[in-house]
Amino acid sequence: MLTFIIRRLGTMALTMLCLTLVVFFLVNLEPNLKKLAISQTEMRTTSDQLESWLVKNGYRENFFIRYGQWLGVVKKQPNIDPATGAATPRFRFCDEPSEPAFAGVLQGNFGCSTKFKTSVAAKLFPALGATGILMFWVLVTMVPIALLIGILAGMREGSRLDRTLSVASIATTATPEYVSGVIFTVIFASWLGWLNGSAASASQGITFYNFTLPVMTLAVYGIGYIARMTRASMVEVMTQQYIRTARLKGLSFGNVVVKHALRNALIAPFTVIMLQFPWLLTGVVIVEVMFRYQGFGYTLVEAAGNNDIDLLLGCSLVSVFIVLITQLISDIGYAYLNPRIRVQ
Repeated sequence: MLTFIIRRLGTMALTMLCLTLVVFFLVNLEPNLKKLAISQTEMRTTSDQLESWLVKNGYRENFFIRYGQWLGVVKKQPNIDPATGAATPRFRFCDEPSEPAFAGVLQGNFGCSTKFKTSVAAKLFPALGATGILMFWVLVTMVPIALLIGILAGMREGSRLDRTLSVASIATTATPEYVSGVIFTVIFASWLGWLNGSAASASQGITFYNFTLPVMTLAVYGIGYIARMTRASMVEVMTQQYIRTARLKGLSFGNVVVKHALRNALIAPFTVIMLQFPWLLTGVVIVEVMFRYQGFGYTLVEAAGNNDIDLLLGCSLVSVFIVLITQLISDIGYAYLNPRIRVQ
């Protein structure tokens, strides 16, 4: 197992390196650099002045040198004021080295956010914390309800309860977040007035009134998917020979389900639940913008809309890391839950 984990960590590092290289190339394409220069100067700036700004701030250096500076394996060079010859940082609104130094991701320096006029870390990590709170309550709501629905539906395949719960699960899975969010807002915020249609105030304090709609919107889609997987696993387990043997021994149906079927039926849904983390990262982009909740998804949209290169790179790095680490945890947990699996 230890060899497997070390090998997977090496694969993760190589994957992150390749993906960040691709993202770095895409966000530094010429149109993006021009937009960044315009946003940091004036709309009426001439092409020569824009080019001068890009050269001055190091955006015209060799691509791989700039990528190495962002990683922190190549020394970052400060700007040199032509009038005084003094070294100055690129942006004065965040702490950048005024002399050649290693100042990249490996040193904990994610760069400067040109949109929010602060360091990327100062903006990104609080946003991640806000999204972490949202994801926690989504999982607390989604997982128990989904498992309960899947177990009840799979216990008696083909029954009226099974058909009803299956139809409800399919309906929720087929409804994207931007549709369910609008429906919930119209019903619970506009018509009934029970809930707040905006989660912007949640940054000052989370309450049932302002936090329920985004949690519901994210949880409903995942409930149907996990419930369907749990039902399929439960149906398969209930047809096994050891279940029939337990029934023939005189055990009640409830004891058979709880003591024999439930543990084995939850092995496959565990993997599905762990893979909900990458999906939640994409779902929060829609939900946070819709409800104006200033978390990771909202920050990502703002960075993309304003061509905030360093912040976009930071968001992409975090996304890749979360996807890879949840897949690793999923593989390890699956191996421990199922003793028949041997990691080669």
